[in-house]
Amino acid sequence: MTTLFGRKYDRRTLLDRVGDMSQLAGARKAELVEGNERGADLIEVFNASGLCFSVLPGRALDIASAHYKGMSLCFRSSTGDVGPAFYEPQGNGWLRGFFGGLVTSCGLTFTGHPEVDPEEENEELGLHGRLAFLPAKNVVANADWEDDQYVVRIHGKMREAVVFGTNLELTREISTVLGEKSIHIFDRIENLAVDPSPLMFVYHTNPGFPLLDSGARLLINSEKTTEWLEDREVGPDIYAVASPPQPQARDDVFVHRPIADADGNVHVGLVNDGLGLGLYWQFPIAEIPLVNHWQHFHRGAYVTGVEPGNVSMLGRAWNRKAGYLTYIQPGEVRTFHLEIGVLDGAEEISAFERKLRGERE
Repeated sequence: MTTLFGRKYDRRTLLDRVGDMSQLAGARKAELVEGNERGADLIEVFNASGLCFSVLPGRALDIASAHYKGMSLCFRSSTGDVGPAFYEPQGNGWLRGFFGGLVTSCGLTFTGHPEVDPEEENEELGLHGRLAFLPAKNVVANADWEDDQYVVRIHGKMREAVVFGTNLELTREISTVLGEKSIHIFDRIENLAVDPSPLMFVYHTNPGFPLLDSGARLLINSEKTTEWLEDREVGPDIYAVASPPQPQARDDVFVHRPIADADGNVHVGLVNDGLGLGLYWQFPIAEIPLVNHWQHFHRGAYVTGVEPGNVSMLGRAWNRKAGYLTYIQPGEVRTFHLEIGVLDGAEEISAFERKLRGERE
């Protein structure tokens, strides 16, 4: 059964009421042809639940925008959906193509500020790695019935490779179910090279206005949280509540070591009580042990980052010292599962908070 507009429908009942299922859910491919967006391309996903989002095949199948009932769920930067040909790998050039969006993928061999790792490449590694600018191949966007559920699925492959070195392939599937308010991402990374490779993989998700506003609350169970400059431990009073836009630019970054539930899943939320709107993130702690949390509350670039990953965003040296830097062996496969969903109304927000407290429904 599918729940839509406050009622339950089976497959036959829905088909009796529409000429084509694209009236209720679907994915459409389009080509971006103007300016520096050329080459990013576009897959628009529509769900009658109120959730709509855009995927960029030319940019690692990342999710460049997302809306729920007309409200943006994410920050959109001034760069637009820059195509992969305009990538600037040196230093902080990554920022010239950082559209923000609901999901920007970071990795696959490096995340963090520009850094030289003398134990590996011994060359400058640019901001947050190359993954976000890798175009996907074998891209399929499809919508169809799977038993009694109507499911939209997007699938494709990206490869980060260099002759005589790295050869990592990422296979990504993004899906959403008609009537539901969530997006599921399944990523499979395989090392096709003959040598081990560092694996640094982070989902840079970027909530923005109107979800992000003064007083918006981050909800997370964290065993330990440290700030980025002195690596000292801090509490929720420092990071949990968003400030209004500030006149001076400032970045704060926190690294959370989240606590999983009895099933091994981590739950993180960002809620705006005034709007009655929230986002949640769910993922297995065995795959994703850290949540990076970025705050940039400057006027005109008002954004926060909730960034689950297998490493922190603080680079090779920090992760090596902290014991989070891992290597993927030749022929090895690693998988990552991430669910991002909407909390609609005070009742759903309260239920999520009870779940975080470990209370049974």
